[in-house]
Amino acid sequence: MRLRSLAFPLFAAAMLVLPSLPVPDFWITQLNYIGLYALVSLGLVLLTGVAGLTSFGQAAFVGLGAYTSAYLSLTVGVSPWLTLFVGLALAVAVAVVLGLLTLRMSGHYLPLATIAWGLALYYTMSNMEFLGKYDGLLGVPALQFFGISLADERAMYVLIWIVALASALGVTHLLDSRPGRAIRALKSGSTMAEAMGISTFRYKLTAFVLAAMLAAISGWLFAHFQRTVNPSPFSLAKGIEFLFMAVLGGVGHVWGAFTGAAVVKLVEDQLQVLLPRLIGTSGNFEIIVFGLVLVAVLKYAPDGLWPFVQRWLPARPRERDWEGATPLPTRDKPEPGSMLLDVQAVRKQFGGLVAVNDVSFSIRAGEIMGLIGPNGAGKSTTFNLVSGVLSLTSGEVVFRGQPVGGLPSREIARRGMSRTFQHVKMIPEMTVLENVALGGYLRTSSGVTRAMLRLDRDEERRLFAEAEAQLARIGMTAQMHELAGNLALGPQRLMEIARALCTDPSLLLLDEPAAGLRLKEKQALADVLRQLKAEGLSILLVEHDMDFVMGLVDHIVVMEFGTRLVAGTPAEVQASPVVRAAYLGTEH
Repeated sequence: MRLRSLAFPLFAAAMLVLPSLPVPDFWITQLNYIGLYALVSLGLVLLTGVAGLTSFGQAAFVGLGAYTSAYLSLTVGVSPWLTLFVGLALAVAVAVVLGLLTLRMSGHYLPLATIAWGLALYYTMSNMEFLGKYDGLLGVPALQFFGISLADERAMYVLIWIVALASALGVTHLLDSRPGRAIRALKSGSTMAEAMGISTFRYKLTAFVLAAMLAAISGWLFAHFQRTVNPSPFSLAKGIEFLFMAVLGGVGHVWGAFTGAAVVKLVEDQLQVLLPRLIGTSGNFEIIVFGLVLVAVLKYAPDGLWPFVQRWLPARPRERDWEGATPLPTRDKPEPGSMLLDVQAVRKQFGGLVAVNDVSFSIRAGEIMGLIGPNGAGKSTTFNLVSGVLSLTSGEVVFRGQPVGGLPSREIARRGMSRTFQHVKMIPEMTVLENVALGGYLRTSSGVTRAMLRLDRDEERRLFAEAEAQLARIGMTAQMHELAGNLALGPQRLMEIARALCTDPSLLLLDEPAAGLRLKEKQALADVLRQLKAEGLSILLVEHDMDFVMGLVDHIVVMEFGTRLVAGTPAEVQASPVVRAAYLGTEH
């Protein structure tokens, strides 16, 4: 455990001491390029590996940072240190505009869009007269630091690696934070994240902007390291190479960016020497080799090379430092027996198909209500209409006296309604504790800057204390440090309930929580729900297992073919011949 905690300081110290040692200048040059490439790849780890958004256009942002600094330094006489901030501002502005235009796309359209704007920026830089067209800008001044010139590559090495290591530390801190967990949730789709109150588009744009900023910083360093800028290093081919570095190193891992950059840079240089000797002619044959390597990596090591290195580093569980933390703020709870949810004639049509046909019901505070029916009865669709996952065709949903029909699910979550899902939605690479902490998103407020600077630790301790308390509430504290993806289905469903409880809901919506569970797991789940009811929590339960529901709920609404069939107490529903006909196909 101690070895893992010392790994970063030891690595950082070794890298920063290296230029003072009698190592060849060629090593220093190579490591400078590795540091520059790792910065861009680090942005792709955040954007592609963590957020799940593929971009081939990051080289264009590198060019934006490089050309901005080169032009302002040469023609306007602006201090190179100030040009960094101008370049960052320009990169952010361009990233925001491009993000607003492209990040709502899905599937293969987003990668195609990044290729389009990557080419557009590249050819814009290549054809501007004031940027020197394809010849570029020469004689870019060296950086000066308190009168000390950084023209020497060993001096520049220190700056490049301080920036690269600080960026890696900042991204590591970010991923272990409130906004970082929101970004990590994007890859699993938007439904669960939005139901926890997270604006998924906002965090997609955040990841896109951060990746652009890291690329622009690399470009700024590149301009003052090379002392010349031309369009060639910022082409689409280079953008693909940056993505290849991230994938090869481990696109889901911060240190995969450095691993991939090092392997690609070093092997590329060797291949440029060896392949012409073997083939007997010159050419960019290393690209062919890299293409074959990429196919092999995607097939046999889809997580990249870094996980193989990580195996040698002992695992370090999260330090439990939240004992005695101040509780998170709680919302006002409704009076027992007061009207909590009133659903009036809700309807949902998909074209000519009426999935939910004018269904009405209500729930009072402190009750458990069951919404049951055979498979295909429209229960989950009704559930999604109430929670805002689907939009209403007509009808009205009133929650705590306020109409919420038509609001997005994150706004309904903000008002105190939380839910689980028919098919468990979680982040398998995060621990149980982190998954549950995601439910506390709306009860906390730290943003990206505070997270990267590690100024959010007090709030994080409060959040993890709350997450542990909710896991204790359902009897899962012993599993809180396990990866969520390693759990069986029963504990995963309980974890989802704990995550929903972490939002401090007034109404808990459970979508078929007993589906796929064994008898003992169903009995354990029923005990948990009875305990929650005894604590005063209101629950809307969607189920098709009548045995599970009957001894648990106060009222039942039975649905069939999208319509409300019968409503009443469990005894009344069990005695109803109409219900028996719906389930068994006969009244006898």
